[in-house]
Amino acid sequence: AAAVAAGECAGALGSDTGGSIRQPAGLCGVVGMKPTYGRVSRYGLVAFASSLDQIGPLARNVEDAAILLEVIAGHDPQDSTSVDEPVPPYRTLLQTQGNDLSGLRIGKPEEYFVGGMEPAVEQAVLAALDRLQELGAQIVPVNMPHTQFALPVYYLIATAEASANLARYDGVRFGLSLRKEGGDIWDMFRDSRGKGFGAEVKRRIMLGTYALSTGYYDAYYLQALKARTLIRQDFDRALEQCDLLAVPTTPAVAFPIGKHVDDPLQMYLTDIFTISLNLAGLPGISVPCGFAGGLPVGLQFQGRAFDEATILRAAHAYEQTTGWHTRRPAIEHGANPQ
Repeated sequence: AAAVAAGECAGALGSDTGGSIRQPAGLCGVVGMKPTYGRVSRYGLVAFASSLDQIGPLARNVEDAAILLEVIAGHDPQDSTSVDEPVPPYRTLLQTQGNDLSGLRIGKPEEYFVGGMEPAVEQAVLAALDRLQELGAQIVPVNMPHTQFALPVYYLIATAEASANLARYDGVRFGLSLRKEGGDIWDMFRDSRGKGFGAEVKRRIMLGTYALSTGYYDAYYLQALKARTLIRQDFDRALEQCDLLAVPTTPAVAFPIGKHVDDPLQMYLTDIFTISLNLAGLPGISVPCGFAGGLPVGLQFQGRAFDEATILRAAHAYEQTTGWHTRRPAIEHGANPQ
């Protein structure tokens, strides 16, 4: 996201497990898209949480993101989670649909506009909703009552899957291999994993291993899977009332490097508006919608499974009529490059 924002490349790819495309895009003032789970092959990706990871594009504008998505989407027989679904001509659709959003129903989930969000972030997102209304869209209030469980559910499921996926990085099959003369295989495992993984990765492996252990599987992991189903059902009900949802990408703008290094929970809370979509396996896109204290604010569109065309349409119309696609990222708007 930073490389795209700096103009060092025309576009980039990221892997979004709980918002790792959309959140950096929102914080850097660029466009980032997470496609529907199964829309883009994950073959070759270093997996963190296999049921959540999805590859998607980062770009300076929505049209470039659409071009990238059209190229990378499609069925891959080498990925068992890849879905054989036709890939629409996303760029052509954007060029022919125009910026009139008449007839489009955009949901505003009450649970995403809560206390704790930076006031300037909320103001920017609400102003964006007003702009969408001016373009002809109808703003529909919706409820997603199980959103409150998204954070604990995500961090149980993601860490459990990570503990299994990262077991292969043992110094024998993959990853750093540290062997010392006279040591046995357990010494190699301990040294390779102990020095090859950072503190945050170790924390997540330990959390996941605990959640999957005998006596705790039913109490934690199984309950998280049940709650995940309820979260997906919230999306299904909301998207019966509207065509897509519009929510903030993050509750605050980019924080200083190291600010939350000693408070992992506070760091995890920055994912609060992005993780639900991964649990539901649905598509989303973040586009710039303003600045707070000189730093970018992201607006996130979320849609139905394999309906990337609709969220691209709304994002493109908003971008074109507000001029965000012609603006430079935050560094040219007075933000501190640190």
